Amino acid sequence: MRLIVLAVIQSVLLCSGQVFLKFALQKMGTFAWKGSFFLAQLTNWWWLGCGAAYGAGAVLWMYILKNYPFSRAYPLISLSYVFGMIAAVLIFHETVPATRWIGVLLIMAGCYFVAQ
Repeated sequence: MRLIVLAVIQSVLLCSGQVFLKFALQKMGTFAWKGSFFLAQLTNWWWLGCGAAYGAGAVLWMYILKNYPFSRAYPLISLSYVFGMIAAVLIFHETVPATRWIGVLLIMAGCYFVAQ
């Protein structure tokens, strides 16, 4: 059970990093090889959220890998797809067809069986 809780937290951190990355890229503007462009990125605080979420997720992943069998831990990363779909609907207001929700349910079922 502890592995499931840790995997859920780690997956939420991965998904959060992706959400922050999308916001950072939306705010970034058109890319240019200019100092002003790169300086402007220093005030794009979404980059900080992205890095913090990825960093925390990486540290937690190292803990998981150290303390749990790889064959049980690695498939649980796919929980991040579940949280990604939820974020797509709740944060980005995307329409998700039923076939994708079926896929998410299959992923969740697979994680259940892997964790047993």
